[in-house]
Amino acid sequence: MRILVTGGAGFIGSHLCERLLGEGHEIGCIDNFCDYYDPRIKRSNIAGFLSGEYYELFEGDIRDQALLDRVFAQGKFEMVIHLAAMAGVRPSIENPTLYQDVNCTGTLNLLEACRQAGITRLIYASSSSVYGNNPKVPFSEEDRVDFPISPYAASKKAGELLCHTYHHLFDISCVALRFFTVYGPRQRPDLAIHKFTRRIMEGTPIQVYGDGSSSRDYTYVDDIVDGIVASIGYVMQNHCFEIVNLGESQTITLAQLLKTLEDELGKEAIKEMLPMQPGDVDRTFADVSKAKRLLGYNPGTAFKDGIHRFVKWYNEYR
Repeated sequence: MRILVTGGAGFIGSHLCERLLGEGHEIGCIDNFCDYYDPRIKRSNIAGFLSGEYYELFEGDIRDQALLDRVFAQGKFEMVIHLAAMAGVRPSIENPTLYQDVNCTGTLNLLEACRQAGITRLIYASSSSVYGNNPKVPFSEEDRVDFPISPYAASKKAGELLCHTYHHLFDISCVALRFFTVYGPRQRPDLAIHKFTRRIMEGTPIQVYGDGSSSRDYTYVDDIVDGIVASIGYVMQNHCFEIVNLGESQTITLAQLLKTLEDELGKEAIKEMLPMQPGDVDRTFADVSKAKRLLGYNPGTAFKDGIHRFVKWYNEYR
């Protein structure tokens, strides 16, 4: 199958492209290599793909309609996996206009390009952030998500709504996947596990927001990729619009995360305790029963094992 992956040079995208290439698919990748973090990291993520016969890189921005027209005319893709986005809760509070532009306008551009090209299958990467500070746990796809607490979360919810609109009006089948705190090799350097690992090893202070009781449903990247790949099969076989959680369905507190890293690294963290930050949620916790029912999703990476694999990669990569 010929598949277009937006944001395909990033953390999740590069793992997904690697899996799909290994399964014999032909992959087109759009990425703009923005400087949110060092673009050289993303270029290294895909360096091994560039010489492959079944991989093509389109360097550019999903806000560029002319680029999308050219890519879709050239590629003759059968489906799109839309991962490209401005990521990060706290930066979205500083620059909400950029997040609206990339995550909403960019998604609309992509949906319109699909409509014009006659592509009727799409997978959209949403986020657990849409749940906000939902008091009910675990978070279910049936829960109301009308109260985002960051521009990033609002932009991801808006993307889901746009996908539903194009499904309703133009019969574009879509699975919107709500990812829960993904970690593993190639993780972005601004994310907690990567940043904490680096600072513990350097012996520099870690900024700990809150009292350590906030918790996240950390999900290993291979489990996320399993869910995306299963979604490909589902969306190709069904006329649908579905929203599906992809998480590990267990929670790890910030204090537990730090202790696990300290044990793995054999070194104690220097902690600088600070108040909770605006936009941060108290916890995330995925109900994955729908993913299991529709996709056969079965996350199987224990947190301690995932941290061990991440640290092994980190030591080799740096």
